[in-house]
Amino acid sequence: MQFGDDEFGHMLVNILKQNNVKTEGVCFDNHARTALAFVTLKKNGEREFMFYRNPSADMLLKDSELNMGLIKQAKIFHYGSISLISEPCRSAHMAALKAAKDAGVLLSYDPNVRLPLWPSQDAARDGIKSIWNHADLIKVSDDEVNFLTKGGDAEKDDVVMSLWHDNLKLLLVTYGAKGCGYFTKKFKGRVPGFSVKTIDTTGAGDAFVGSFLVSVAKDANIFNVKFRLP
Repeated sequence: MQFGDDEFGHMLVNILKQNNVKTEGVCFDNHARTALAFVTLKKNGEREFMFYRNPSADMLLKDSELNMGLIKQAKIFHYGSISLISEPCRSAHMAALKAAKDAGVLLSYDPNVRLPLWPSQDAARDGIKSIWNHADLIKVSDDEVNFLTKGGDAEKDDVVMSLWHDNLKLLLVTYGAKGCGYFTKKFKGRVPGFSVKTIDTTGAGDAFVGSFLVSVAKDANIFNVKFRLP
């Protein structure tokens, strides 16, 4: 993770520290600013994003700046797709992924599709799928299933399973207010959502993945037993 060597970047790192998040792997770059994303909320609590980058500090992360020892010690290496958009960050991403995989670290992928950051929809789809088969765990939303399958219905299991690959241990699909679905080599299921007053959905997917990965970190075999997943 790389921030700009600016007040905003240092403020964000301090917030991480205040919440007991280890920051040994954080880098600062004095040639670019920390990335900004403005979130606009709609009446239903859903949001739109407006990004200020090109380049921002995270885009300039080099593989030589990575703390490989920290990556190799991890139980889970969790990553997205935004760092695949441009160099040198893409090469850093691939180097980190390879180091984690070679060390036997569990690989968790949340594509987190943000189309405004990509040159085109096809570039986004190709870029996201370029590392698809490396992951042990993948989490996607129903909208992302629709995008990645070029219009497929995420409610249909055969559409979801078209995203399956042989090395995958678990595929999670979130359906917003309707809950989530889980797919493994041996079983599948759905967990219904529950009604809440929607205020802001920003970070909901991250909270979902983070909570699940905490459980996986405690027991890496949790997705091998059907009754334990829900």
